[in-house]
This record gives sequence, structure tokens and C-alpha cells, in this order.
Amino acid sequence: MASVTSIPKPAQIIITLEDNALVADIKRALKMIRGVASVRVAKVDDDKTITPAMRQSINKARREYAKGETITCRTPEEMQKYFDSL
Repeated sequence: MASVTSIPKPAQIIITLEDNALVADIKRALKMIRGVASVRVAKVDDDKTITPAMRQSINKARREYAKGETITCRTPEEMQKYFDSL
């Protein structure tokens, strides 16, 4: 019986950049790292799909809001005060 050797799949790292001007510098830096096989750039659109679990959370939040069971902060100071009280 022949033995089968499993070849490990390469790992991938996904990096999202806010500033497209950094792409070239990041690509150059990554290529300098030993073991990096390739660096590719792809534009990714946000997945706007609402899953059933997300829909359930949204509906729950809407019900709580309608009942007045929410916390409202009108300014950053109010929000900070609330966080400090936790």
C-alpha cells in the first residue's frame, strides 16, 4: 500500500487598509519577509447580506427601542459618563 503525504496548504493573511496610498509600501514590506510566497491586492466590497441571526438582533433592538429600553447619549461627554459608571 502506498503512503500518502499530505502537503500543508499555505496560510493567508487578509489586511484591510483605510488608506489606499499605503498599498505599495505594504506590498514592498511584505515581500521582504522570508517565507512570503506572494502578495496580491484585491478590492473587497462589504458583504451587505443580513443573516437570520443579524435580523433577529435587529428586530430585538427595534423592540427594545420602541419600549424605551435603550440608553441614549446625545454627546460624547454623556457617553463617557455612562461608560465610567459601568
